[in-house]
Amino acid sequence: MTAISVSHLTKRYKDTLALDDVSLSLDENVIYGLLGRNGAGKTTLMSILTAQNFATRGEVRVFGKDPYENAGVLSRICFVRESQKYPEDALPTHAFEMARLFFPNWSQELADDLVAAFQLPLKTRIKKLSRGQLSAVGVIIGLASRAEITFFDEPYLGLDAVARQIFYDRLLEDYAEHPRTVILSSHLIDEVSNLIERVVVIDRGRILLNEETDAVRGRAATIVGDAATVDAFVAGREVLHRESLGRVTGVTVLGELTAADRARLDADGLEIAPVSLQQLVVRLTQHASASADTDSATEGALR
Repeated sequence: MTAISVSHLTKRYKDTLALDDVSLSLDENVIYGLLGRNGAGKTTLMSILTAQNFATRGEVRVFGKDPYENAGVLSRICFVRESQKYPEDALPTHAFEMARLFFPNWSQELADDLVAAFQLPLKTRIKKLSRGQLSAVGVIIGLASRAEITFFDEPYLGLDAVARQIFYDRLLEDYAEHPRTVILSSHLIDEVSNLIERVVVIDRGRILLNEETDAVRGRAATIVGDAATVDAFVAGREVLHRESLGRVTGVTVLGELTAADRARLDADGLEIAPVSLQQLVVRLTQHASASADTDSATEGALR
């Protein structure tokens, strides 16, 4: 079942095109990784999907309905923002009490368990909390809400490695018992790669990729060896990245390697280096940006 559908979504801020004709479908009960560089359009997309921002053009449907001013839809969505604001004198307990009133699936038991796990001081005003403790407040609300669609926009900021692992572990544990759609925006791509079931990559306001994580992992490989031999092998293939050291060259190519490819590599004495999800996302983004810049330059020269 489709949880979210977006058709020809465009968002413009004066001279900045934040989203460029985005069409996208997100299914129910899947953990998505929304990945891309700063300014790619991730937060803008999430804010429009949660009715906290307005599109310049296009259509958004959540559970088949327009989310704007629709309490029946919005009560089923939780958006944990990196820049979430709270009342001046609010304590963490106040934030959790408000969340409990708003989200019908709220689990106080899970919230209490997470407070203990994150060692969150409940009697300290939110504005006095450390950056990591403030992030913990958002993570607790996002998980304990058990909302049917939950957005996490860079939820790990300020959390140390132990706290981030607590978040990842508890997310998977609770998701297994209470499935829902989770959209996780993160720069720590390799760290969350084992969490996410589908990868959505956005760059310059456009969707570059929306595929199952396991399928994405095999989409590229780095060929390493003698420069001339590597160049002969990659001729005619789509090259994402190239780097050299002396006569040794490593070239990252897009596309799965066939059995015949692997036999040729072995015969030529070339090695295959795996490409991590983070490397693939970075290379795809760089490649798309370079292509866009080339197209822009060509259009400018033709005018």
